[in-house]
Amino acid sequence: MSAKPTELGQVISDVAHAEGGTTKGSQSAQMQSELSKQQNFNEAASNVGSKLDAAPESITKEDAQAVHRAESRLQSQQPPSGSISSQAQHQAAVNEGATATTTTSGSTRTNAAPVDPNVQSQLDRQANYEDAASKVGGKLVNEPGNVTKEEADLLHSREQRAFGVTEKGGLASQAQHQVAENEGVTTFRSTITPSNPTSQSQMDRQANYEDVANKVGGKLANEPENITKADADLLHSREHRALGHTEKGGLAAQAQHQVAENTKP
Repeated sequence: MSAKPTELGQVISDVAHAEGGTTKGSQSAQMQSELSKQQNFNEAASNVGSKLDAAPESITKEDAQAVHRAESRLQSQQPPSGSISSQAQHQAAVNEGATATTTTSGSTRTNAAPVDPNVQSQLDRQANYEDAASKVGGKLVNEPGNVTKEEADLLHSREQRAFGVTEKGGLASQAQHQVAENEGVTTFRSTITPSNPTSQSQMDRQANYEDVANKVGGKLANEPENITKADADLLHSREHRALGHTEKGGLAAQAQHQVAENTKP
């Protein structure tokens, strides 16, 4: 039987202690990252799942995007057909008029009336995004070093067209981050001169963030009561500089929440 979240937190703390602290790439750091992703997905899935069961007509595009983002981050690829993300996206499309339905005696049937052209266009854009997401998501998992700028740009464009926004921390964002890493490595390996300033600057910001994240992550695992506002603010600043945003439920958010807990009267 797998450990419960509270038990897993203790396991991570024990592992970090055995490792002498949480450091970049350490087992405890990876476990903490996976736990955060799992918790974010569980929260989003619980919210959307409750709506799907009790009031599917209340599912919105924003609900679908939230659970899709969390599931994509957890699996590092496009959620499969039939997943809760897929169900939420379909229900959101239905609620926006993508499918005309009539409820009779408690059952739902699809009307024979043709789908509105504007809605069909939206469904086509969503299908195009899912096609690109499936291909790029597979590369991110199996051969991240081969993700290209063209692939990341295409995925970004299709996500923007399908949903009107690109999700922070979503698949397109992950692909663009991977491309930045790949281009930095390629530049370094292909010439004896340092990588271009833009790539190097991004890599420096990423390294600065990871340095603080490792230190604060270690505190969260081993001595959460000692997390200070200065720790949380620095991590928040470094995360925003490195990623262009701060993740809801991410390490900076966890640190800020812990500071609030620590300063309660």
